[in-house]
Amino acid sequence: MGIFSFYNVRKPRQFNYKPLYYDVRKEALEERKRKVKRELGMKVAEEEYKPLIKGSFIEGTTHLRKSRLRGDDSRSRQYKNVRLAIILSLLLVALWFFFWR
Repeated sequence: MGIFSFYNVRKPRQFNYKPLYYDVRKEALEERKRKVKRELGMKVAEEEYKPLIKGSFIEGTTHLRKSRLRGDDSRSRQYKNVRLAIILSLLLVALWFFFWR
């Protein structure tokens, strides 16, 4: 049990949420502007920026990156899951046939 004290009143922890916002139209407009400037020969300040968010999550996780390097995609994972379900159901039918029948 804690002892209540008026002198050492703890402050509650602050909620520090920084929302992320991504505007697809603005990103496409900026990309078009960069392409036009390149075509016209104007200098464009090149920056270290990935214009596509797609695939950045996969590169950040080890197990998804490994499956991508093996060549697995969502279709092959789905096929493996269906195959596993079929094998388990056949195993259950065989167990029922041999032990409970």
